[in-house]
Amino acid sequence: MESRKKIPLRRCSGCGERFEKPCLVRVVRSPEGEISLDFTGKKPGRGAYLCKNPACLKKARRARRLEQNLECAIPDEVYVALEGELTDRGV
Repeated sequence: MESRKKIPLRRCSGCGERFEKPCLVRVVRSPEGEISLDFTGKKPGRGAYLCKNPACLKKARRARRLEQNLECAIPDEVYVALEGELTDRGV
């Protein structure tokens, strides 16, 4: 009998589809209130998940889903930085 570790599913805040957790990028609000991308999934704080597609970040921004999930207001410059980080990483 094989014992396989179950991989948790998470919903993308942009497109709403469910993916395995390693396939997504976590957007995290740290205890200090800083918003950043978490490619490891291990940073402390409240998180929301996005596909590695920059278009999903745009959809989530338009619908204010990250603000709802992270329970805080997110300034425009943070969205610009997140978008730049996603495209720079080439994910």
